[in-house]
Amino acid sequence: MDVPFLYRQLSYVALNVSDLSRSTSFYSDLLGLELSAEQVGESSALRCDSHAASLLLYQADEPGLRRVAFQLASSADLAAAATHFEARGYEIWPIPSEELPFLRVAGGFRLYEPTTRVTFEYFASVMDLGKAYQPTVANIQRLGHVVLRVVDLDGCWEVLERDFGLLSSDFVEDKAVWARCYPNPFHHSLALVKSPENGLHHVNFMVTEIDDIGRARNRLMDAGVDIVFGPGRHKPSGSVFLYFLDPDGMTAEFSFGMEEFPAENAREPRMLENSSTTMDLWGGKPKPTFSSAGVIAGKDR
Repeated sequence: MDVPFLYRQLSYVALNVSDLSRSTSFYSDLLGLELSAEQVGESSALRCDSHAASLLLYQADEPGLRRVAFQLASSADLAAAATHFEARGYEIWPIPSEELPFLRVAGGFRLYEPTTRVTFEYFASVMDLGKAYQPTVANIQRLGHVVLRVVDLDGCWEVLERDFGLLSSDFVEDKAVWARCYPNPFHHSLALVKSPENGLHHVNFMVTEIDDIGRARNRLMDAGVDIVFGPGRHKPSGSVFLYFLDPDGMTAEFSFGMEEFPAENAREPRMLENSSTTMDLWGGKPKPTFSSAGVIAGKDR
């Protein structure tokens, strides 16, 4: 890792949605995230841990990925990251002051990465709410990861490894890279999948019990939600998974279990076979609508 800052975690993912009320109900009532703040008709914040938000939803004309936010290890790391990105030639800009009360972070910055076309946000301090997150229909542990569809897999990964300091955990040549944000131990917080066009692949939420996967399948099917892949088990992370479509056709995932890496002497990334069994050791196949919807919104000022 050649960047001068340390990560803490993937903090939140922001999505644009076509019907804010409908999507807020889907993620809260059917998935079990807790609504923690809202700007009526404009945006909703939902959480699945002690922090103020794990998922942000924004009313927009076109559904897709608005931005990806990482919490860094300290304010010193935040300052070092800002200096680092500027030295690499990135334009960075502060999180707008009018957004801070809704985001409940103590300042930070954003930058646009042109190969993935994603706006990334960085901050060090985020509000821990006084009341603990209360699971309802699912025992969600945390926001797990976000995966991007990218045209230029090699170019995107070169940038994210060199400039953003992400570490490869596993890869499939000319197909996918799963990456962690050091020293966070989880197998991946962000991944890339080669695709004919850039876009959102999926957003993941980790659950604490394997039974939550089965219960979610039945609950979602009863509600008419399209299950597009799974239940199954991924080879890269070892996770048991279930993929389904949100009201805009964007793919979300529940998963249970994930490989964790030590901070020192971690194993080398594995080169995995480009095969269906790499994606599902149980032999399942995704539907054509799997991970097919959600544009990248571009520069988010």
